Amino acid sequence: MGIWIELGIFVVVLAWGFWQLHDVKKELARTRAENARQAELAVADQRPGGPDPAQGNSP
Repeated sequence: MGIWIELGIFVVVLAWGFWQLHDVKKELARTRAENARQAELAVADQRPGGPDPAQGNSP
């Protein structure tokens, strides 16, 4: 009987670990997208004439 309790706890912990990995992947994707956006804005700010107001990058 005790083995089933241990097995249940193991399954719960394993599921929680996979859920955490899923959250980490989502957060990495969000961070990469935000960093790409920031890099794009930095490049736009360095162009001659400043940022392009038509793209909404003006401060």
